[in-house]
Amino acid sequence: QVQLVESGGGLVQTGGSLRLSCAASGRTVSRFAMGWFRQAPGKEREFVAAIRWSSGSTYYGDSVKGRFTISREYVKNTVYLQMNNLKSDDTAAYYCAAGGGLRLWTSYAYDYWGQGTQVTVSS
Repeated sequence: QVQLVESGGGLVQTGGSLRLSCAASGRTVSRFAMGWFRQAPGKEREFVAAIRWSSGSTYYGDSVKGRFTISREYVKNTVYLQMNNLKSDDTAAYYCAAGGGLRLWTSYAYDYWGQGTQVTVSS
């Protein structure tokens, strides 16, 4: 089992920044890829970003490219999502996920999910 705990969400104004954290514990997470997804009320879950723990390869959804950065910190078993130039459309619950799948832009690639952290961007 892998436990994931997100933190760092909150209320921010348009154009502001936030950094989300996802602390992983349990099984050796270095075997997995880690991803961030988000879901706004009434909308489908959307892929945000992913990183392969071992290689550091990163992947981003089109709507966040150039604004969000995913990174990992081995010592703390933590993955971060730095979000800059936030827009009202970024308002959503953000979920961290871990898994061994190939198609990291799909939720099917992930076996473990956190409880989510809310990000609200006000204009």
